[in-house]
Amino acid sequence: MATSSRHRSPQPAHSINSVDTSNPPKPRQQPVTLAKRLLFPALPTNDLPPLLRTATVPPELTAELYDFIALALRAFVNPWWTKITRYDKDFLPEITAILTVVLQSLESRVLAADLSPLVFQDLPAIITQHYQDFRNAASKRSTSYAGGGAMNTAHLFHQLQPHMAVAADGRLEPEYFRQVIDHVLKSCLPAANYDAEAERYIVREVALKVLLQDVILKITQPWFIQKVILDFLDPSDDFVPRKAPESTLTTAPPSSPSFSFHNIAVFFLSAIQSLSGFCLVLINTYKQAVSTIKLVNKSTPKGRSPSPSPPIPVAELTVSSTPLTPPISTTSSTSSIHSPINTTQTMTTTDPFISRPDNYALGPLLIFNEIFCTRERLASNMIMTTMSLLTTLLMKFLDRLLPYTLDNNLSPQFVTNIVRIAKRTLFPNGYPAPAPPDPTPEEQAIMRARLVSWKPKGSLVYMFQLVLGRDHPATLAAALDPLTNTACNAHLVVLILDRVILALFPELGVHSEDTTSDDVSQ
Repeated sequence: MATSSRHRSPQPAHSINSVDTSNPPKPRQQPVTLAKRLLFPALPTNDLPPLLRTATVPPELTAELYDFIALALRAFVNPWWTKITRYDKDFLPEITAILTVVLQSLESRVLAADLSPLVFQDLPAIITQHYQDFRNAASKRSTSYAGGGAMNTAHLFHQLQPHMAVAADGRLEPEYFRQVIDHVLKSCLPAANYDAEAERYIVREVALKVLLQDVILKITQPWFIQKVILDFLDPSDDFVPRKAPESTLTTAPPSSPSFSFHNIAVFFLSAIQSLSGFCLVLINTYKQAVSTIKLVNKSTPKGRSPSPSPPIPVAELTVSSTPLTPPISTTSSTSSIHSPINTTQTMTTTDPFISRPDNYALGPLLIFNEIFCTRERLASNMIMTTMSLLTTLLMKFLDRLLPYTLDNNLSPQFVTNIVRIAKRTLFPNGYPAPAPPDPTPEEQAIMRARLVSWKPKGSLVYMFQLVLGRDHPATLAAALDPLTNTACNAHLVVLILDRVILALFPELGVHSEDTTSDDVSQ
């Protein structure tokens, strides 16, 4: 044994820094995503095909949209389809192909539509009319208009804003939304995809379920609206003003003013620092304002093109026109929302771009006046009158600034955040979560008290009290009252949904040319 061990050849020593290149490490495979596994099982790579047509769409938005589609199909289609057959893997990809065509059509319509009239004119008009009609209905309770007190606020409000999709008690009509979704699919899909009834019906029913049972049913709840407003304002939890401890009130010695050189030097240096900081903020604000003004002046609003011919004098020809947003009347009526107001204007051409200002700033001012009842207080009425004069003077610039701001805010990052929030809300654990219990009446009362007692911080408190008055909790409570009825909120949501659909699909609207001609002849 000793001889054999003596003649054994020594083993070669391996260096620590040596690398074994005979067996290279295998590349780490990325996990297969749910969208790849359900929607594209035959795709050789993990890279999903583009979902939208715009080349500048970030990959995060495409991934979030595919993930949302996969979660929806797994939750609403896969459970019953696997009971029919477990071997057909092409059904979900076919539905995905239809959804891809629909999303691409919606993308092109959103990019081509001019959303500024919708955001700055129509939506403020609808919300303002909602506040007027609710307060009008609330004032008619316990009167002869309410059948001797037999009708509540929801029934009186329904008489002012009747809609075929909403009942007087707030119940939604599924067939109305089913037909709307079917018409949207008909406008988006080619004839070959639209004729595939099985896939089209599945897409329609899934969209109907999400819209009625998960979206509208939630956002019409008064406590949900108050919670959204609270999350937006982000108030402090201690909404009840705290009292100072009695010990500090009794033991704190009275402060005597001191005029030492040290205090004067500290005050002088602090004033210089505050002044320099204010000057820096002012310089940056000026530079940002100049840059924004240049960009706004260079921008071209959507749907506007310069007229090739000079404007023709107004008083030459009579043409009947129907404005998109009727003026808001002080008295509520059914026709103020559902039927257009026919006016007769004298023009020589039907060109809609003849030096007619949009006045986009008027709608937000009107809705602010109606929500907070600024006409009932002298200071707030003077402030809003001054704001109206300023917006009238700066009308042309504001008609460019507001659409420019809207286009910048409606960015792909904004859409990505909305898709993420919707995915977390509808599918918190990858599957539809059971509906959480509504807050108790005590919790809703606390939420309302927090919202009514909210105050801004800093120097905005003085402006806040000046606009809303000394009794600002009463003003805020009056502003929240028109949003505290679920049935009335359902009317508001349905009207907003109708207006958004008509903005993207104007061919679905009812053309009133015959009605207009009959009215003019009469």
